[in-house]
Amino acid sequence: MKYLKYTLLLILAFTFLQLNAFSKTFKVNNNKELFEAVANAKAGDIVLVSTGNYQVNGLVIDKAIEIIGVNTPIFDGKLKGEILTVKSNNVKVSGIQFQNVGITSTIDWAAIKVIESKNVTIENNKLINCYFAIYLSASNNCLVRNNHIEGKPSNEQNTGNGIHFWKCDSIIVINNFVKGQRDGLYFEFVTNSRVEHNISTKNIRYGLHFMFSHKNSYSFNTFDSNGAGVAVMYTKFVKMHHNIFKNNWGSSAYGILLKDITDSEIEDNIFEYNTMGTLLEGCNRIKIERNEFKHNGVAMRVQANCEENGVKSNNFINNTFDLATNGNVVSNTLERNYWDKYEGYDLDKNGIGDINYRPVSLFSTLIERMPQAMMLLRSFTATLLDKIEKVMPSFTPENLKDEQPLMKPIKIIT
Repeated sequence: MKYLKYTLLLILAFTFLQLNAFSKTFKVNNNKELFEAVANAKAGDIVLVSTGNYQVNGLVIDKAIEIIGVNTPIFDGKLKGEILTVKSNNVKVSGIQFQNVGITSTIDWAAIKVIESKNVTIENNKLINCYFAIYLSASNNCLVRNNHIEGKPSNEQNTGNGIHFWKCDSIIVINNFVKGQRDGLYFEFVTNSRVEHNISTKNIRYGLHFMFSHKNSYSFNTFDSNGAGVAVMYTKFVKMHHNIFKNNWGSSAYGILLKDITDSEIEDNIFEYNTMGTLLEGCNRIKIERNEFKHNGVAMRVQANCEENGVKSNNFINNTFDLATNGNVVSNTLERNYWDKYEGYDLDKNGIGDINYRPVSLFSTLIERMPQAMMLLRSFTATLLDKIEKVMPSFTPENLKDEQPLMKPIKIIT
């Protein structure tokens, strides 16, 4: 058995050496050489593109080759259409600046579009002023890494997404920077994928937007100053850990909007300086643990159609309202959170308040019914109403209370 193992290893090594021995490297310096090299290359070959400015439209890669830029050559679409399309497995595109993709309302033109392919790597590229920058359709086991994407948006209708995936599986998206697109990252019907260490900022609509995308994880990302924040819809088994959601301001802006999400985890994130930190609508069985909500208008809003969600060990600091809801009966649990507005005591010194805390204020409930009452926010009347409600609760949900509020904030690992 031992000799058989070594024999197989030798065969694999020999096969690998054989493939390398027959592979070829094409060095190109102009448009003509570029298209000829891609046309003549065979599987395993490498196309090295020298620095310079290339006018490229409709370049198609339909074989397993690598196209590598040397000193960042520029592929300029001249606003005429798509630049590069990948229609093969095992392709690599690296080290190139793509710019000026054409705009159309009928076709999703992209700087780099991957169609029905596997094991495609897109890394270390710059994509400037592209309608859609990176677009993967019906592709699996691909890697999108270390790309810098920056658009020049005019309006939502004439701006595409930075990194766009449709009907993909097992994708890794890591260390990308996206700015000035419609949605920074967009996922629809994407499964079993990882999104890590990306920055998505100043996009017209959402920093991250995904729908019907199950069993994905989003970790260590920053979503900053996007038009409407982050939207997560019609999805189950999502893990969102160690992310930062901040500076999302506007009448319909959120740190994160969760709509019809089930069996998911929102843990160890920071929500700061948002109009609304988190909105839950039609969400069930979500673990919301060890997050920090600070300096938000409303830290968390839980609609009455949400059930069996657990809000545990979070910090609520310097928010105008910590918790809001639109119903009187809310079937969710609050446990061991730190509330900076808590005025209770801890006689036994165990770090847990001796009386429970109701984070839904009467004034926030009043604003639900009469938004114009916001003008009384800092008034004595608003303070008095909340004090009375704490003593004799009648309008706020009876069961939405933290029976073990923490006396000190917990440490959040980001």
